[in-house]
Amino acid sequence: MNMRRIIAVAALLLLGGGSGAVAGPNHADFITGPFKTGPEVTKKCLECHDKAAKDFMKGVHWTWSKVQVVNGRKVELGKKNALNNFCIGLPSNWPRCTSCHAGYGWKDAHFDFSKAENIDCLVCHETTGKYKKFPAGAGNPVYVGEKKEFPKGNVWQPADLLKAAQSVGMPTRSSCGTCHFFGGGGDHIKHGDLDSSLINPTPDIDVHMGGKAKMTCVSCHKGEGHAIKGEALSVSAGTGTRTLSCTNCHKAAPHKNAMYNKHAKRIACQTCHIPVFAKALPTKVWWDWSAAGNEQKEKEGKKDQYGMKLYDKMKGDFRWAKDVVPTYYWFDGKVTRYLAGDKIDPTKVVQLSAPQGSRKDPNAKIMPFKVMRGKQAYDSGNDTIAFVNVFGPPSSETAYWVKYDWNKAIAAGMKAAGQPYSGKYGFVETSMVWSVNHMVSPKEKALKCNDCHSAQGRLDWKALGYAGDPMKKK
Repeated sequence: MNMRRIIAVAALLLLGGGSGAVAGPNHADFITGPFKTGPEVTKKCLECHDKAAKDFMKGVHWTWSKVQVVNGRKVELGKKNALNNFCIGLPSNWPRCTSCHAGYGWKDAHFDFSKAENIDCLVCHETTGKYKKFPAGAGNPVYVGEKKEFPKGNVWQPADLLKAAQSVGMPTRSSCGTCHFFGGGGDHIKHGDLDSSLINPTPDIDVHMGGKAKMTCVSCHKGEGHAIKGEALSVSAGTGTRTLSCTNCHKAAPHKNAMYNKHAKRIACQTCHIPVFAKALPTKVWWDWSAAGNEQKEKEGKKDQYGMKLYDKMKGDFRWAKDVVPTYYWFDGKVTRYLAGDKIDPTKVVQLSAPQGSRKDPNAKIMPFKVMRGKQAYDSGNDTIAFVNVFGPPSSETAYWVKYDWNKAIAAGMKAAGQPYSGKYGFVETSMVWSVNHMVSPKEKALKCNDCHSAQGRLDWKALGYAGDPMKKK
């Protein structure tokens, strides 16, 4: 190792780079390449950041699962095996879904999680803004010599791995958003409070990211040894003591008004300070898979007032909403969660996730949520929600998007997930909740008393356990 490299590495370690905590020196000073693949870049990273890699491999960005208590049972749950009412589930759809995995090469059930060189350091830490994973490449970008299109006709250029590696620094809003803004198959689909408008937002869209502080995702979502704070209720049952809270920065009683502080004891900060979500871009609120496969509806090409498609042959019917008033529930930090193989009652709406808590629970607060609804396939012989093989190459005999055969697609999906399939299927309505935490409005636009305590108030008092508005005189 030459003297220049020794000095650079020493500086990196002194700054905390050995643990991945703080951005170090200019990596262009000692990263020269060339690199043919992503794992080659990672091997270079490991020369200095082996501890960071070991720490990272313990976290859910790598494992896509963790052992947790769900519905009173100790289980392993995460993106790896959870069902949702967007793209259904990972098993049998690996090359497409794992384009958002922080790793390279997760193309099937045999991915080796023990190999550190499979980590994709660049997807979080490169700062050129030009490094992109190929949408159907099992976590890989396009490499030199490859010609790939997605969608058909759109040719992707090879990633400049050397420039990306030389640019590394702390994650930006854009790098986090590469996956978290584009979940569910595209921008502004899943969360409602996370979309590409947050890359460079105005204060009205989000006062933290667009205000004077210009906060980034890691301003709040930080942690030692790559143990990132925060959790998505779509893949976590919660802990009861949220891993990330407004009170990590703000006082528990932050208002000059005593009545506001009294409210804060039973009402989450987000309830008043995020009056609406999906402020700049509409979010998907309904997805009916049972309507998929209709060529005539595809040709009609109908769109809504936001210019969004209302139908896609591959996916079915959609509904979108903008400036959405959240749905409010008591929330104690935990959710109930549908687990693969659980029996359902197909005559009722199946809650894939639902918040726990009640008015009587002193640890619960009224919290805003996006509720996603839709229809998806289930095994009508076993009364279980189905995993479905939707994605596959043109040669696939089972992928729904190739053959449009639900029975074959469900059989393949269930086999990949290790679940039995009766050979009979139907469609059932489902719902799931997404807590609303982003798109905080300036304080001047926070909810006022009459927004809740009036004839046109937004709260469903009876659903929250009250006889009516508790402020209304009897």
